[in-house]
Amino acid sequence: MRFFSVCFLLILLYSSTYVSAQGRYFTRAGHISFYSSTPVEDIKADNRQVASVIDFSSGEMVFSVLMRSFEFPKALMQEHFNENYIESDKYPKSTFKGKITNAQSVDTKKDGLYKVNVEGYLTIHGVTKPVKTEGTLEVKEGKILGKSNFTVAVADYNIQIPKVVQDNIQKTIDIKIDMVYEPFKQ
Repeated sequence: MRFFSVCFLLILLYSSTYVSAQGRYFTRAGHISFYSSTPVEDIKADNRQVASVIDFSSGEMVFSVLMRSFEFPKALMQEHFNENYIESDKYPKSTFKGKITNAQSVDTKKDGLYKVNVEGYLTIHGVTKPVKTEGTLEVKEGKILGKSNFTVAVADYNIQIPKVVQDNIQKTIDIKIDMVYEPFKQ
């Protein structure tokens, strides 16, 4: 009897894990870019190594971004970003943990474009702030393309910009999210 009970429990656990995994999508090669434009100079950086998971059964969404993976057109900009502003050795990752508040409106089995609302907490430079934004999820041939644009204020995350270069950097930075999620398979 005990043998059958253990087998039943294992089947039940496997089944619940399988059902849960069916609603999960992930990527390890997502793209996040940011942009700052002032009369003095434009600053743009791209990171194509963003990890993210969406669980449509709960609406939960997680991003993890290595700060040293941002690439700038000028090596000196990248060095200043990592060493002087973001302090990438001290704060190597930025994360977002939140939820798609209308995840039930996305049919992951039917191609289409869906508007989504996202709320959660963004951590940059060791500071966590609430974030609320809109985006789109496009279901296309079994994959999900996620896009969003929003801004963050540099001062909100205790990022100190020296006075000598304050005119070179906007007070709010434009963030662009561009992800391609695939079904999570165990």
